[in-house]
Parts: sequence; C-alpha cells; structure tokens
Amino acid sequence: MALNDIDVQKRIKHMTAFIEQEANEKVEEIDARSEEEFNIEKGRLMQTQRLKIMEYYKKKEKQLEQQKKIQISTIRSQARLRVLTAQNDLVSELLDDVKMKLIRLVEDPEVYQGLLYKLVLQGLLRLLEPVMIIRCRPQDHLLVEAVIQKAIPEYTTVSRKQAKVQVDREVHLPMNTVGGVEVYSGNYRIIISNTLESRLDLVAEQWMPEIRKALFGINPNRKFSQ
Repeated sequence: MALNDIDVQKRIKHMTAFIEQEANEKVEEIDARSEEEFNIEKGRLMQTQRLKIMEYYKKKEKQLEQQKKIQISTIRSQARLRVLTAQNDLVSELLDDVKMKLIRLVEDPEVYQGLLYKLVLQGLLRLLEPVMIIRCRPQDHLLVEAVIQKAIPEYTTVSRKQAKVQVDREVHLPMNTVGGVEVYSGNYRIIISNTLESRLDLVAEQWMPEIRKALFGINPNRKFSQ
C-alpha cells in the first residue's frame, strides 16, 4: 500500500523527533561527563595548588626561622664581643695603672736598688753560666754594678758555682724601658729578661684568670675552672 504524502510527513517527523531526542540525550550525557571530569580536574588542580602554597609557606617559615636564629646569634656574638672588648680595656687600664706605679717605684733609688738586686740575682740563678752579661738602662749602670757586687756572693753560695758578671756598656735597654735588667750568656745565645715590663707581663699572664674573676666574676661560658 502506497503511503500518501501525509503519512510520509508523519514518519519523517517521527524519525526526526527520535533523532533529536537521542541527540539531546547524548549531549546531556556528554555535558554530565564533561562536568564531572571538569570538577575532578578542578579539584586536582586546587589540591595541587594548595599543596604548593602550603609547601611555599612552610619553606618560607623555615627560612624566616633560620634568619631569626642567625640574627639572634649575631646579636649575641656582637654583645659578647662588646663585653669582651670592654673587659680587655679595663684590664689594660689596670695594667697601665700598675706600670705607672712601677715608674714611681723606680724613682725611689733605695727601693729600686733593692728590686734590682732581686732581679739580677734571679737572672743569674736561672742562667747559671760561667760568663754572664747584664744589660740595663744607661742611667742604671752604677746601681746595677753595685747590685752585682752584692749579688755574686749570694749567687756563689746558692749555686756553688763561680761566674764572671759584667755590665754591657755598649748596648742598653730601650729608652722606653721602665727598669730592670736582661741577663745574657757570654755568647749572647741565651737571655733571661727580667725587665719590669717582662715581669709585669709574666705576672699578668699567670694571674689573668684570677684577675678577670676578681673584676668580672666567674665566666658562665667556661666549663672548667682551674
């Protein structure tokens, strides 16, 4: 039976509607899948960015903490250095004050001669050479020669040795020397420095821990005390 134009139009319209419905369903399915994939990718990207941001700030926090520690350490080191410098300046002033007292002591001939005797005798007994030469300040020649005459018998008694002792009149101690003597072996290879400066330096070195303890108290950074 032949279809008339009306039936043909109905079938075409029905088929078109079916195709459109199927196409719309496919479009909706694709849209839904795309939306789901978009949300998944969006969530993944957001999580990745969030982790990157967290890692960035965590790293930044560590850097700031490290900078803070370095700054604190630097401030403490600078403070300790200032304290140490101030302490050293005070010790230097103390030693300078002692040196000034030695200068005033040298100005008293009787006291200075007694001190020279001890310094000369000590130098001779430390050297124990058959020939010994003593250097002093030019202005001390007479005092030292008198001291030598007094010290030699004592030296012989203590050491049980004979020695030839003389004053070096060609070479003297530096002009800025406070006082005291240097005792040389006959060949000038061995020297005992008994100038007042060298004795002061020696005493200061030996007693520096006690001096600092008396001035500044016990050092809290020192683990062991002598």
